[in-house]
Amino acid sequence: MTLTLILTRHAKSGWDDPALDDHDRPLNARGQADAPRIGGWLRSKGYLPDRALVSSARRTQETWERLSPELGRPVPMTVVPALYHAEAGEILGQLRRAEGRTVMVIGHNPGIGEFAHRIVEDPAEHPRFLDYPTCATLVAEFPGETWGDVDWWSGRVVDFVVPRDL
Repeated sequence: MTLTLILTRHAKSGWDDPALDDHDRPLNARGQADAPRIGGWLRSKGYLPDRALVSSARRTQETWERLSPELGRPVPMTVVPALYHAEAGEILGQLRRAEGRTVMVIGHNPGIGEFAHRIVEDPAEHPRFLDYPTCATLVAEFPGETWGDVDWWSGRVVDFVVPRDL
């Protein structure tokens, strides 16, 4: 049996208000445009999650709100506060508790980029995979029955995209 992970860094956020707490930063105009493009790409490729795990930060929530309508069907979403600026190990721990055959995780760098590198056997052949820019999205497959079976270096890259590719 195969499990599929869709791993997305939040879309580009704004820094217009220096008094605003990092957790509360919204998407900027580019991020607002990029998130639905990634959602449309996922739908066009048939990469449709059964469930989404999303950081509690405003920019990840807004990424989901703009991306999810493009999927073409409702997808249950769970806000996971532990994903806010989570390190790679925390992301793996949250994923291991996930339900569904295809799970989407929306989080933050540097943890999400490190997680992407450590979760797959071989990196995506893309010049931006190493820095995992905003709205970068990895699709990876894993052997196993449950997400609890997933471990480092066990995934196979299926696809990887950044908004500028679309």
